[in-house]
Order: sequence, then structure tokens, then C-alpha cells
Amino acid sequence: MAVLSEDQIMLRDMAAAWVRDRQPVSARRAVFEGHFDRGYDPAVYAEMAEMGWTGIVVPEAWGGLDFGYLSLGLVIEELGRTLVALPFVSSALAAASALRLGGTDAQRDRWLRGIADGSVIGALAVDEGVRHAPATLGVRAEAVPRGWRIQGEKRPVPDGMAADVAIVAAASAGGTMLFAVDLAAEGVTRRALDQIDARRPAMITFDIVVGEDAVLGTAGEGAALLDAILDRVRAGVAAEMLGMATQAFETTLDYLKTRVQFGQIIGSFQALQHRASEMFGELQLTRSAVEAALAAIDADDPDLPKLASLAKALAGDTLHRISNEMVQMHGGIGMTHEHDAGLYLKSARVADQSYGNAAYHRERWGRLSGY
Repeated sequence: MAVLSEDQIMLRDMAAAWVRDRQPVSARRAVFEGHFDRGYDPAVYAEMAEMGWTGIVVPEAWGGLDFGYLSLGLVIEELGRTLVALPFVSSALAAASALRLGGTDAQRDRWLRGIADGSVIGALAVDEGVRHAPATLGVRAEAVPRGWRIQGEKRPVPDGMAADVAIVAAASAGGTMLFAVDLAAEGVTRRALDQIDARRPAMITFDIVVGEDAVLGTAGEGAALLDAILDRVRAGVAAEMLGMATQAFETTLDYLKTRVQFGQIIGSFQALQHRASEMFGELQLTRSAVEAALAAIDADDPDLPKLASLAKALAGDTLHRISNEMVQMHGGIGMTHEHDAGLYLKSARVADQSYGNAAYHRERWGRLSGY
């Protein structure tokens, strides 16, 4: 496991206290009940921005803290604990990483500075239906005088209903390209999609001409840039899944220590003890993998692709098991909507499918490792 600095420990503790106070699981229920049109509470997101969290990986020149991805992962993990429904991963991690890695100074001035101060919400528009990785892209980019015509549909776009700018992956005659697209521009339409975890992804249709100033990186050479962005997002989502799994485990463990059945605390039953100990062991392995992936980003480690896939695969398997066990060990009440177990199970399934599921990342890790 990574050794945290005093500043990182302080950040983690601050995030944990804020999440408990401002975003308990009950806040996620408000999203289920449709209290927010854009799928999140803008006032709460503004609080995070005021604390500087939305600029953790943004360079200081553009108003950020430049505090590193491991530090950002600590915050994301705490948000995962209570299933916080905010566009933090999409904007402060995914879009911020894209602009940091491939953006021009002008693009960073226009979008990254706003992402850092919370006035702009970014999203990553990659997927085009049921797919585990952007192996092929149906959205096309065609060169036209003074720019590019982008045509096609992205779905689902995480936090797409909340976003102001989308980093759009498109196929061109010369290869993969990435664009920073203003979602308020004419020629962009979006429709909210329903999701079992109550978040508000979008289906976004593009028929728009953008200028050369919208291109991220080198035209036609966006595949490597996209992989670098996705690996950062995968590590971050793995941290969020670790937070979900940790809280689900701790909630279940507390139940085992208090629930009485057949005149005994059910945690005294050896079969349940064995299951709990196995979950604890899997959590520790997952934490090691997640922190290694986040630290690899900060160290510019060439093994990041393997470490990101390892973290996402382990987090997917661990969260899948623990969310199942949470429902089963709580018995009948765990099957009800009123209990939190169902919220964790639904969120677990969505998180696993995001940016490549566990099966995809096991295969990718093996391929990258030479198997």
C-alpha cells in the first residue's frame, strides 16, 4: 500500500468528514426520487470546488492544486463510500486529465480553469452503446475548410446531462481524434438516459462543425492520448469502487455484530465469519492495486496500463462479491429499497461496466503482460 504524506492524510480525513456530514447515503436517495434535473446538486458541487478538490490534478497555472492522482483518488474513495452522485469523476478526473495531457494553452484557459474552480463541468464521450472498450468508433470526424465536421452519437455519456464541455473521441481518415466540444453549441442534442443507479448519463448526438482549435493533441494520433486518459479514469473509478466495497463491508460487519438469530449474534456463526474474513482479504488486495495504479500515474510509470487494468479488474470482482454478500447477509431487509444494500448493489453493477468491466480488464492485463 502507498505511504501517504501528512497532507494526503489530512485531505483524506477532511473528505471523510465532509462526506459524512454533507453527502450521506440519504442524499443518493434524493437523486433516486428525481429531486435534481441534472442528476446532482450544484450547490454541493460548488462546496467541493471551494475546498479546491475539483482542481486537485489541474496545474497551478490554470488555477489548480497539482496535488497528484493519488491525492485525488483518496477523495474519490471517500465519495464512493456513500455513493455520492456528483460529476466529480467525469469532470475533475476525466475531462481535467484530457485537457492536462492533450489540451493547448487556449483550451486550458477556456475549459480547464473553469473545471478547477467548479464553474465548468466536463465529461468524457467515448462509448457508443454496449461495449467494454472503444475498439471501434462510429462517430466520424471529417476535415472541412477551417475545421472538422463531427457526426454521430455517443451513449452513455456519464454525467452528460450536467456537462458543459465534452471530450469527444471520433474516427477520422487519419486515425482516432479527440475534440473539446461545447455542448451548448448548435448541432449538439442530448437526451437523458435512465440508469439503475439513478445517475443521469446522456445520449448525445453530434452534427456540428468545430474549428481546429477544438482538436486535442495531434490530429489523427489520438489513440495513445485516449488510452492515457482512460487509464487515469479507470484507476479513479477503481478507487470509487474501493470506497463502495469498503463501506458495504463495514455496514455488513456491523450487522453481523448486532443481529440476533436463534438466540445468538449471527457473527458468532463460523460460516459467516469465514465469508467476512475472505471479503476483508479481498479488500486489502484491491486497496494495494488501486493505490499502486494511482501512484503510477504520479510517477509516470510505463506500467500504468497494466496497473490500471489490474486495479479495475480487482475492484470489479471485489465490489461484485461484497455487494452480493451485503444483500444476502442482511436477509429479507437487504432485498428492500428502504435498505442501503440495494443501492450499493445497483451502483456496483454500473461501476463495473464503466470504462471496461472486470472480464475485459483481466484479458487486457494478460495481453499487456505477454500472455
